[in-house]
Amino acid sequence: MSDFKMLGLSERLVTRLTENGITDPTPIQNRAIPVALEGRDLMGLAQTGTGKTAAFGLPLAQIMLTEQVKPGPRGVRGLVLAPTRELANQIFENLLMYLGKSHLRLNIVVGGKSIGAQIKRLERGTDILVATPGRLIDLMERRALDLGNTRFLVLDEADQMLDLGFIHALRKIAAVLPAERQTMLFSATMPKQMNEIAQTYLTSPVRVQVSPPGKAADKITQSVHFIAQSEKSGLLKELLGEHREELALVFSRTKHGAEKLKRNLESAGFAAESIHGNKSQGQRDRALKAFKEREARVLVATDVAARGIDIPDVRHVYNFDLPNVPDSYVHRIGRTARAGAEGRAVAFCSPDEAGLLKDIQKILKMDVPVASGRPWEGVQPSANKGKPANSPGKGRRRRPARGRGHERKAG
Repeated sequence: MSDFKMLGLSERLVTRLTENGITDPTPIQNRAIPVALEGRDLMGLAQTGTGKTAAFGLPLAQIMLTEQVKPGPRGVRGLVLAPTRELANQIFENLLMYLGKSHLRLNIVVGGKSIGAQIKRLERGTDILVATPGRLIDLMERRALDLGNTRFLVLDEADQMLDLGFIHALRKIAAVLPAERQTMLFSATMPKQMNEIAQTYLTSPVRVQVSPPGKAADKITQSVHFIAQSEKSGLLKELLGEHREELALVFSRTKHGAEKLKRNLESAGFAAESIHGNKSQGQRDRALKAFKEREARVLVATDVAARGIDIPDVRHVYNFDLPNVPDSYVHRIGRTARAGAEGRAVAFCSPDEAGLLKDIQKILKMDVPVASGRPWEGVQPSANKGKPANSPGKGRRRRPARGRGHERKAG
């Protein structure tokens, strides 16, 4: 199957996609869309940046447009759950793009926005509702919506919902949904707990997997610098200075560290923004807007806040701090090389992070090529060294000072 029409999508949707420059389905879309259009439950596994939103959004839009059904007062026909506000907003924007001007009513409910205004918008009923679990529970408790006739459920980034502790909220939501429904679950990784979600939500699902869990995008050039924590900031500025006109996403492990690093970069003359849990929704929206419109070329983020960032122009991802959860590394670097583009992922590894890098390399099933420094104790390259690193340091090799093994906060 070479285009969206052959997958079974309507002329209307295909036209909308073409108008927006989307003509070729990705592998996950090729395999998931026909299954979804058949009404089957679906478990889709694909790495970040492979087009999972369209894999469920397009068939959901087509089914909704075809059915001659209207939602009742406060009713919801289709529910899409996402773990973060940013991802929910991204899904909502994509659905609006797919549907264009149609009779369908779309709504989004997330934390950080006026719950009173959301309650009012839900009164007339909703065809497709995009929601974060926490805010949805709040609205359920206020009897602001009715999920008793919801026939379609999508769980996007289900692995991240587990990481954020939403399993209890999901159980509460499942209890009020009708048993007869179509459910689609999408995830970048498949942790062991995912089986519990699958058994709770899905009935005889078709499993679609287009890349092994943990595999990074093929077009991402990865490298690691072994460096003392105190020297990370200086190295980051040096590397960012080599591509000032290109967009770069920098990951910090903590909210405090992200804000401190952003201020540090600003003082060095970089146009930088930050998104993390201590920011209001309005501040996060403004930061993302500035980054998308290239008013800021550097965005410093924490893992949770970065879910839902879908900006094709991000060329560089820096792991200023390595993540505590190895799978998060895959999510992070998946923010670059979107939609088939090329990207670069650079990791900084301090002495205290040696074990974290070892865990990351284990799920990648490869050694991250070394750009500078020597591996700390606990990270020894194996026979599988992969391709030589395209070092962003223009071929220079640094020997970082070995710290005392005490990791300081990011920035």
